[in-house]
Amino acid sequence: MTDPDYCAEILSPSTIDHWDDSADVIVIGYGIAGACAALEARRAGADVLVIERASGGGGASALSAGIFYFGGGTDVQMAAGYEDTPDNMFDFLMASTGAPDAQLVRRFCDNSVAQFDWLEAQGVPFNRGHYKGKSVIAPTDDCLASTGNEKLWPFNKISIPVPRGHKVAKEGDGGGALAMAALIAACEREGVRVEADSRVNALFRDEAGRIIGVRAKQSDGQKFFRAARGVVLAAGAFGMNREMVSHYAPQFPNSCEPLGIPNNDGDAIRLGQAANAELRSMDGIIATASFYPPEQLIKAILVNSDGERFVAEDSYHGRTAQAIMEQRGTTAYLVMDSAIFAYPEVDNAHHRLVDGWETVAEMEAGLDMPHGSLQRTMKKYNEGAAQGDDALFHKDKDWLQPLDQGPYAAFEVSYSNSCYYYITLGGLKTSSDAEVLDTCGNVIPGLFAAGACVSSIAQDGRGYASGLMLGPASYFGRVAGENAASA
Repeated sequence: MTDPDYCAEILSPSTIDHWDDSADVIVIGYGIAGACAALEARRAGADVLVIERASGGGGASALSAGIFYFGGGTDVQMAAGYEDTPDNMFDFLMASTGAPDAQLVRRFCDNSVAQFDWLEAQGVPFNRGHYKGKSVIAPTDDCLASTGNEKLWPFNKISIPVPRGHKVAKEGDGGGALAMAALIAACEREGVRVEADSRVNALFRDEAGRIIGVRAKQSDGQKFFRAARGVVLAAGAFGMNREMVSHYAPQFPNSCEPLGIPNNDGDAIRLGQAANAELRSMDGIIATASFYPPEQLIKAILVNSDGERFVAEDSYHGRTAQAIMEQRGTTAYLVMDSAIFAYPEVDNAHHRLVDGWETVAEMEAGLDMPHGSLQRTMKKYNEGAAQGDDALFHKDKDWLQPLDQGPYAAFEVSYSNSCYYYITLGGLKTSSDAEVLDTCGNVIPGLFAAGACVSSIAQDGRGYASGLMLGPASYFGRVAGENAASA
């Protein structure tokens, strides 16, 4: 929820008479980006102070499944028999995500293998298992899984499809907590200092235009912290700030529920704005209410209220959710026959079984679709599926099967019916060196940023892949820390 009393400010050091503490580098936020920034800055010889709003580290990263998007030939990929290169990874990400900064994507791809190795060296546990099924989160502790649109047309024609989701070694969900525990322990060993229960509400800027410190509210009042070399913003996304979401993404349905922690309300973004930082892709959101597992439901078809298909059903669930949001009334149905019938297993999505019908014509009438619309859609789809071809959306032949075994059923997967969860993807615009850029495209001296408060690689749900938050956040967090230490 938004704090009406919070107002990010830019202050002159002349307005205060003393600093309560000082460090070479101040990191705001102690999630994955903040921890990696702090650790790298400390190892570069800087005295590092992390200022964390909560009572301890972890952030939203600790609540995640612990999936990192890495590629280019990681040890895990090679152990599973996959050949990948930084070029192959780059081609896919540029084609699928809509990323506007090729240099930033290039840097991430070129350093992806090394970043995976670095995380493992810090004690983040990964195994060499490979989960071959299609699930939102692998139920096993296997590391490697397909977590994006690599196999989807037209991207499979641009880049060789290779799985790049690297999940922390934990069965099912919750691996993010293990990753954060390892990174925080490493920070403690290296001597990173932490000020918890402290909310940063201002940045100090000197006469030369450089960010040189912060003000933070604590239980006993305001405190002032000097940063000799740089400040790193890493305080998370803004999904919990309903006013910001409504302002920047007015098209997004209010019925959706944000994922994260209460502190994901945009503080870092607002601090950057106060310093005249440029914002990018603030309407970019990844939502999900996946209809799979079970995998067999991918063989069903998704249709809108006009009885028409609008997306390949084997898309990553975020891409599907984006497509559903763009339909009239955000209305969609998952249509299947008796041969593949099953209930969606993502319980908290609450997809409603509408009914069952003996014929497609009866289903069409029961769903109040234009006469003949669903019948035409099903006829065309079944003819192509029988030949192993989906001329409309090029759905992979592994998921093609004629839907001609009555009776038929439909689940409603509309935003107004199902429970969609989301995270925001927009934020501060940064260089590939994790420097915050102003509205004229210039570097704001002394100010760096990484993690969910920046606009990174994925721009919206259509181009997102699981791991494209933690992967780039961990890497560019290190970049931010290193560059702040040497600023």
